[in-house]
Amino acid sequence: MTLIGSGVRALSADYSGHPVRGARDTLRALAPPLAVAAGGVAVCAVVLAGDPTTPGGPLPVCPSKTLFGIVCPGCGGMRMLYSALHGDIGAALHYNAVSFVIGFLLVWSAVAWTVSRLRGRRVRSWLHYRWAPLAFAVVFSVWFVIRNLPFAPFDALYV
Repeated sequence: MTLIGSGVRALSADYSGHPVRGARDTLRALAPPLAVAAGGVAVCAVVLAGDPTTPGGPLPVCPSKTLFGIVCPGCGGMRMLYSALHGDIGAALHYNAVSFVIGFLLVWSAVAWTVSRLRGRRVRSWLHYRWAPLAFAVVFSVWFVIRNLPFAPFDALYV
């Protein structure tokens, strides 16, 4: 934590440089990653319970697909997660291959963040590479366009 201006506390990206020692400091370092992990588990539980592969279920349909008839880059993400949680990797890749890869990148980032908090110094992940934002923007844009092309072989990407 650092002080900003008139005593207002804000989170700092700086690490102490010292590894965590003791149970209390370990718990303090692990609290935010554990909260994020708990949120991820909750999302997975809702997706498993809601079964987005069944039409008319309790989970909402993508608004861009419903309103405009186009498939956004995230369309099929819940069905991809549902299929991946059931071990059906082929179906997961069919529903949304880019989200499948992004899921692994997010797990890598979360592990690096957790280890950084425990070690007291930054651990590099894909987020620290200079080219990451541009690469993400290009992949995101290309995925958006090719999923909506109405001719073979791209029409197979429409879900």
